[in-house]
Amino acid sequence: MQQKTVLTADDVKKVMAAAEAEALANNWAVTIVVVDDGGHPLAMQRLDGVAPISAYIATEKARTASLGRRESKIYEDMINNGRYSFMTAPVLNGMLEGGVPIVANGQVVGAVGVSGVKSTEDAQIARAGIASLGL
Repeated sequence: MQQKTVLTADDVKKVMAAAEAEALANNWAVTIVVVDDGGHPLAMQRLDGVAPISAYIATEKARTASLGRRESKIYEDMINNGRYSFMTAPVLNGMLEGGVPIVANGQVVGAVGVSGVKSTEDAQIARAGIASLGL
């Protein structure tokens, strides 16, 4: 049998804290979500001033990155480049930049999704959270 690496509760806390610190350092009001490798939410933080819809968008960005095993931006780019059929992909509802997979030991163990500011800034926050794990 293969061994599976998983996120611990402490890992999730580190990611959330580092992502929140990045957002606050830039005065960005966002929602941050961490999911496991199956796209199931492990943590969510909605910062003051962010639109309520961001909670749904961030969750779907994270789920898309985790289940797709790639950044959610890749799907957005495919659609923007004419592969409109991807808009009908089952389960993938967050095909916008801002979902970044967490890769440990060559395995996607989860993802971070962020919503609330420019998509490049959402991704910056997600990457800052992941960087806290030192992977």
